[in-house]
Amino acid sequence: MHIMKLDGSLFKTLIINGAENLRQNYQTIDALNVFPVPDGDTGTNMKMTIDGGVNEILNVEVNNIYEVSKKLSRGMLMGARGNSGVILSQLFRGIHKGFEGFISVNAINLAKAFMSGVEQAYKAVMKPVEGTILTVAREACEKLLTISSSRMSINEFFDEYINEAKASLQRTPELLPVLKEAGVVDSGGAGFICILEGMQKALNGEFLSSKPVDESLHVASKLVVKNGEKLEFGYCTEFILELQPEKADPKTFDEKTLIDQIEELGNSLVVVKDDDIVKVHIHTLTPGKVLNIGQQYGEFIHLKIENMTVQHNQLNDFEHVEEGQCACGEEHVVKPQKPEKRKKYAIVTVAVGAGLIKTFEEMGADYVVSGGQSMNPSTEDFIRGFDHLNADNIIVFPNNKNIVLAARQAAKIYTESKVWVVESRSIAEGFSALTMLDLNNEPEEIVEEMKEIMQNVTTGQVTYAVRESSFENVNIKKGDYIGILNNKIVTSNKRRLDTVKELIDKGVEGDKEIITIIYGADATNKEINDILKYIEKNYSDLEVEVIEGNQEVYSYILAIE
Repeated sequence: MHIMKLDGSLFKTLIINGAENLRQNYQTIDALNVFPVPDGDTGTNMKMTIDGGVNEILNVEVNNIYEVSKKLSRGMLMGARGNSGVILSQLFRGIHKGFEGFISVNAINLAKAFMSGVEQAYKAVMKPVEGTILTVAREACEKLLTISSSRMSINEFFDEYINEAKASLQRTPELLPVLKEAGVVDSGGAGFICILEGMQKALNGEFLSSKPVDESLHVASKLVVKNGEKLEFGYCTEFILELQPEKADPKTFDEKTLIDQIEELGNSLVVVKDDDIVKVHIHTLTPGKVLNIGQQYGEFIHLKIENMTVQHNQLNDFEHVEEGQCACGEEHVVKPQKPEKRKKYAIVTVAVGAGLIKTFEEMGADYVVSGGQSMNPSTEDFIRGFDHLNADNIIVFPNNKNIVLAARQAAKIYTESKVWVVESRSIAEGFSALTMLDLNNEPEEIVEEMKEIMQNVTTGQVTYAVRESSFENVNIKKGDYIGILNNKIVTSNKRRLDTVKELIDKGVEGDKEIITIIYGADATNKEINDILKYIEKNYSDLEVEVIEGNQEVYSYILAIE
């Protein structure tokens, strides 16, 4: 059936179907990561971003497309994670603006609204790069603006739009050499097309089976609560797992299997199973171990990790929570009171790993947003952090290039303080900047000083390869340990120690004086000692500082300055 008008009710249906299509394919999008490292998260970020929008429109029952898109835009704006998620949220924010004044739209109106989305997304990115989701969306829009007419159906619009978007996606490696070298297309563009294809499926009557997007599970089944043991705060870890037949048969899987494996990792444990869905809640000092165990049986539909230690240390007072209830639960939320005394500056930084979080706190961070590689915080996560503070100026260190846009988006939204984003693009840059932070100056001067300091920092990272690849004469095999220097792969070896040594050799040059070694959860004492001996033997003039970071994914982070 050809549909000539798109109203709010149908638009809602298309979006929900598009989100579900991405949810079923987000891992394929994650795998398009340019670097063969285990932190490809474009698909995950886009999925969580659009899920935030879907949650906002699930209970909206209006036919006005402008009103539905307004709710969608707001939800995506607050839920946006990573650069891809922020750009996606801005695309739909612009589409919402393009729907202003319309209850329903035809193909011409839709083409103009989509172009409004492209314009909004380009404005949101300080230095737009072609060969990305921006290019895919723009080129498809440009064609539809040319060929759309009052006689074109909405079905035909999506057919033409998706065909051109796919053609544009195939051209992205020609526009962005790093894609060509890695042998992949742009992951953000692929994720956007995945959403569009889901919308197209709904237009054609193919409705995808979907679980509720929000995290609530209203079920009457086995419930295990484990309380009473001592735990020094740690992380409130929650996730919803969709059991995968190849990993665990949903019909025979017993939640006790999961309970037995994770109950010793924390307390306040709740495990609920409903058909092929399992919801887990636990307070733990090692959330990474819990997630690794959970992923043995299925794939995450939703996950949330909140640092209760940071929250506790920063609160002067708590609202009363009834005994036996979780302080982080939705029904009994711990609401921090802002400090009574307002100060000129407050510092917010991003980190994951108990050691890193503690280090940043000791360096003067007033609030640490939990997140980093493979777990990018959302716009709302930043705003929640800002709400803990009472300051005229909040200075934010994102510490990851993929988190900068979310931090900037939060800064634009927040009104109770002036928010300044120091665009630290790695933990190493953020660490080095904080060591030199002088709050006696005016905010504009502080931001400029931090920029200058970070320009002199060389960032080294060590992780492992998840697939074979080749970058600028560096041949990489799956399982190799790879060294990344200022976002460029420079070495790959079977032994991790060899990779660290080569990374140091390539990073210590010129007038470098200090090297800070932040070691991760999987580093060993022997290996750390071997690294220190290597530096002492070959770079005796170098001042060395060693920090226990406990971070996942990256075994070592080096700040060389």
